[in-house]
Amino acid sequence: MTSAARGWASGSPDTSWPTGKGWPREGGEGGPRITDTSLRDGSHAMGHQFTVEQVRSVARALDEAGVHVIEVTHGDGLAGTSIQYGFSRTPEMDLISTAAEVCERARIASLLVPGIGTVNELREAAERGTQIVRIATQCTEADISRQHFEIAKGMGLEAIGFLMMAHMREPAFLIEQAKLMESYGADCVYVVDSAGALLPEGARQRVAALKDALECDVGFHAHDNLGVAVGNSIAALDAGTDQLDGSLRGLGAGAGNAPTELLAAVLDRMGVNPGLDVFGLMDAAEYVMAPFMPFQPFPDRDAITIGYAGVYSTFLLHAKRAAERYGIDPREILVELGARQAVAGQEDWILDVAIELARNKEKEGVA
Repeated sequence: MTSAARGWASGSPDTSWPTGKGWPREGGEGGPRITDTSLRDGSHAMGHQFTVEQVRSVARALDEAGVHVIEVTHGDGLAGTSIQYGFSRTPEMDLISTAAEVCERARIASLLVPGIGTVNELREAAERGTQIVRIATQCTEADISRQHFEIAKGMGLEAIGFLMMAHMREPAFLIEQAKLMESYGADCVYVVDSAGALLPEGARQRVAALKDALECDVGFHAHDNLGVAVGNSIAALDAGTDQLDGSLRGLGAGAGNAPTELLAAVLDRMGVNPGLDVFGLMDAAEYVMAPFMPFQPFPDRDAITIGYAGVYSTFLLHAKRAAERYGIDPREILVELGARQAVAGQEDWILDVAIELARNKEKEGVA
C-alpha cells in the first residue's frame, strides 16, 4: 500500500490546504479532492434521523481517514426539514457543530437549495462551522443562484455550484449554465447525476466540456441507480474532474452514491490517491456506518427504474400510489415522467400521467 493510503503526513493538522481551484495536494500528490456526502445525501436513506452521536462517529472516522470535505445537512439542504421533505430528528445546525468540533483536518460543507434554504440558515451554518456551501439548482436554472453565490463569497465561504439532473441536458447547454455560476463567483461547478441516469461516456463528455470551458474547478457527483457510480466517477476523472463525491457504503438517495471506501481503493490502485487511508475508510464503512444503516442501498428494481427513467427517487412512492389507484405499472408512470423531463416541484404531473396512461389502456382494451 502506498504511503498516501496509510493516511496523512505527521505534524500539525493543516485545515486550509484543500481549497479553491487547483487545491494544493499534500506532498505533491495528485488525485481529486474528495467530498463525503454520507451525512447529507445519506440523510435521505436515514429518513433524516441522524443523531448527534452518529454524526460525531462518522465525521471523526472520515477525518481520521483523510477525507478532505464532509457535507452535513438535511438531505434537501439547509432548512430542508419540513412536512414536504421530511422532518429531521436532530436540528441540522447541531449536527454541523458536532462535525466541526471533531474534525481536525476535514472542512465542513453544507448544501443550499435556493427556495428552501435562505441567507439566515447559511449565516448560522457558517457560525456553526460550515466553510463550504454547495449551491444546488436544476441544471436549467443556474440563474436563480446569483444572490446565493454573492452572499456566500461575501461571507468568505468557498462556494460550489451543483447542476442537478445533469443527464437531462447536453454538454453545450450545461456549459452555459456552468458559466453563469462561475460568473457569480463559483469556485467549482459540479455535474450532478441526481437520478443515476448517466453512463460513463455521458459523464466523461459533460465533465470534459466544463473543463474546457471554465476557469474554475469542475466536480462530479454520482448515484448508482444503473450500477455505474464508480465507473462514472472514473470516467469523470479521466476527463479531468478536480473533485469527486462519495458516501460510506454508498449511503444516499435512490441506489446510493459511489462508496467513498471503494473510490479510495480504486484511486489508490490507479496511483492517484489524494491522501486517503484506504483501510481506514474500509473500517469506517464496516464498523462505524454499517451498524446503524436501516438498509444497504443497491440497484434493486425500483432504483434501476429511477435511473432508467431519469427521474428523482422522490417520485417513486407517489408513482406507486397512483399506479395502484389506476391499475397500471408504476414503471410506466416513471418512464413517461422521464420522457417529459419532470423535475422536483412537478409531482402533480404524476397523477396526470397515471390518469392518461390508464385511459389509453382502457381505449386499447376497447379497440
